[in-house]
Amino acid sequence: MKETHTIVQRCLYSLALVLICAGSGYAQTPRVTAYPVSLSGPRVGATFLSPGVADMLRDHRIDAGWALSQFGWQFEKRIKTGPTGLSAVNEWVVLAGGLEQGIVIPSLSWLVGLRTGSGVEFGLGPNVTPAGVALALAGGVTISKGALNVPFNVAVVPSRAGMRVSVLTGFNMKR
Repeated sequence: MKETHTIVQRCLYSLALVLICAGSGYAQTPRVTAYPVSLSGPRVGATFLSPGVADMLRDHRIDAGWALSQFGWQFEKRIKTGPTGLSAVNEWVVLAGGLEQGIVIPSLSWLVGLRTGSGVEFGLGPNVTPAGVALALAGGVTISKGALNVPFNVAVVPSRAGMRVSVLTGFNMKR
């Protein structure tokens, strides 16, 4: 019985020591200051439409082929969240598709995601176009050289009408 009492007493002392240290900040890891970085810049690429999406656009009097050029701008804020380079990313992507066909198909996406220190990234969020509203899933890699960043991304947008797949690149500068 005395042995059990000693073990319980040691556990209580250890718990009290941990609580005192944690409360005073001695056992806490140093905090990394989160700071936002603007990584906005131009985007160019192409979007490939499934037959159902092309039909949906025709229903809206937009006669588009199965492949569309994309030109636009990505408004991005990155917030570095850790010493390993892991970052939270919030971005708005505004695109005009189909210019080579003499049409303008607007697209707006809001993506929230993560980027690793090595530049691998993924995100998801709503996408709005004349074909409807859907969830966009994006992934890719950003290659950095000095202050210049060059992203390469693939986005998949499944919807009731079918699938859209976009491939985009561009550049931005760290400020």
